[in-house]
Amino acid sequence: MRIAIGSDHAGFAYKEEIKALLASLGHEVRDFGTHSEAPVDYPAFIRPTAEAVARGECERGIVLGGSGNGEAMVANKVRGVRCALCWNLETARWAREHNDANVLALGERTVPLDLALQIVRLWLQTGFAGGRHLARVRAIEP
Repeated sequence: MRIAIGSDHAGFAYKEEIKALLASLGHEVRDFGTHSEAPVDYPAFIRPTAEAVARGECERGIVLGGSGNGEAMVANKVRGVRCALCWNLETARWAREHNDANVLALGERTVPLDLALQIVRLWLQTGFAGGRHLARVRAIEP
């Protein structure tokens, strides 16, 4: 799978760890930066990451920052992106199963590294349940 990844300075260390994990799993990684812990303006790195997913250049994307909140907000402004901020395994699974999230947001200051790596693995392995959830939504619509 081709995966776009981008971070600000507060997510840089996790970005590097996640890139190594993705490569070890056989994924192709496209890194949109940043490339150090020097302070940067995060939209300059997050938006191009999300746009690569929206254009179909990458199947999925991962964006990182201190909390992941700002990164998720920027990514979700790109048409065709469904970015989910995840902080545990359940939110990662639900983001894929229920929301078909194509971009994952993580916060380096809010999630321990070992958990962040588990979240990435689970998020990549989980499929969209699709019709099952849509059928339930349609059943309760007026």
